[in-house]
Amino acid sequence: MINVRARLRRERKPAQIDMAPMLDMVFILLIFFLVTTSFVRESGVEVKRPTALTAEDVRQNGLRFGINAEGHIYVDGQPVDIRSVRAITERFLAQNPDGSIVIVADREIRTGLTIKVLDQCRLAGAQRIAVAAEAPSGT
Repeated sequence: MINVRARLRRERKPAQIDMAPMLDMVFILLIFFLVTTSFVRESGVEVKRPTALTAEDVRQNGLRFGINAEGHIYVDGQPVDIRSVRAITERFLAQNPDGSIVIVADREIRTGLTIKVLDQCRLAGAQRIAVAAEAPSGT
């Protein structure tokens, strides 16, 4: 029996750590988080939002139209014409039937352009449309 123990000590290999299963788990977790993360789409334009006492903080994935103080309309940082708002909305709703539309308009513009964008979105079939506002700083 002593010979067996001595032989086992001589034949023992150094301990090694297999990294393959750990790398597999890291990649699986990475893929899981990428798939489940909701990406927020911004309008791509800096605006001063109007204030409203009933403003709510809503984090939804949706299409955002930005209207700056000069009256230019933007989607994802790209300027668009009022005539293309309907087509953009229809394409978005075809990909996301339950998607929402948010109009982020500067407080300095006249309401006429905001209403035109809202009207084009409704003509495209959008049911969930909101106009972005921020809560007053005092509340």
